[in-house]
Amino acid sequence: MANSWWEIQILCDSALEDLIFWRLEKFGCRGMSTQLKGHSQLVLAHLPQIQAQLLDLAALALWVNQDALTVGLPVPITRWHLIDEEDWASSWKQYWEPQEIGDRFLIYPAWLPLPDPSERILLRLDPGAAFGTGTHPTTQLCMEALEMRLGFSSDHDNVVADIGCGSGILSIASVLLGAKKVYGVDIDPLAVGAARNNRSLNNMSEQDLVIEQGSLETLSKLTNGEPVDGILCNILAEVIIDLIPLMNAIVKPTSWGVISGVLLDQVKPIADTLEQNNWIVATLWKRQDWCCFNIRRS
Repeated sequence: MANSWWEIQILCDSALEDLIFWRLEKFGCRGMSTQLKGHSQLVLAHLPQIQAQLLDLAALALWVNQDALTVGLPVPITRWHLIDEEDWASSWKQYWEPQEIGDRFLIYPAWLPLPDPSERILLRLDPGAAFGTGTHPTTQLCMEALEMRLGFSSDHDNVVADIGCGSGILSIASVLLGAKKVYGVDIDPLAVGAARNNRSLNNMSEQDLVIEQGSLETLSKLTNGEPVDGILCNILAEVIIDLIPLMNAIVKPTSWGVISGVLLDQVKPIADTLEQNNWIVATLWKRQDWCCFNIRRS
């Protein structure tokens, strides 16, 4: 069953949802979603069978339990089973509903009929195996920060780089808010495919939104060494720390950034690394256990 996927179901206290999303992402899961089950949350995630054995899944369940005990919450119930490849991508979609984010955006699943026109900016999305549906607090924080940065600006010359673009949700949001050009890069080929598909879903051109596989080195080549006005980075904190010194090569003295994927206890090392590399933390937004840095050059 080389083309099978593990479907992991975790029934947990609602306050544990974000921590479990973080744990599942670190484990390599994709297509994550959540739904309310009484007074609890049912978190659903998927992982290619080839990436995990039964012992790995048992270890994941143990880590989830330890995470819950660490913060003084009830131990979740974790179950898993195998599903066929053709079923995995659709199995979680039944739980994902349209979602309003910030004052401007409506994130809308691509497989639903188009909604009635509204004042909100419609962003259609089919994340597939990529991270970024708008349900996770880090994505929401980034979109709200983008809205404040670009949504009320008369300057439409912003060139934006999205490092670790995932489904492309932040890249697409930047274009919808008036960015002149956006570059999205991700090391995961599945994410690149999903982001390109979502670019088409939102009727954007390859010139306005460039999406390629890679990281900062690829980004430098795409921009021909020209610095960008803004940087988006919503990935794991340990990766962000390694990337921050490298960002200096692609920014201007006036550049800004939005960085998330950071848990509360990871704030200090991120802030210290930013300061050491001539960034100022203008604001730090928090939602539940997660943070979003709005930064600018010092």
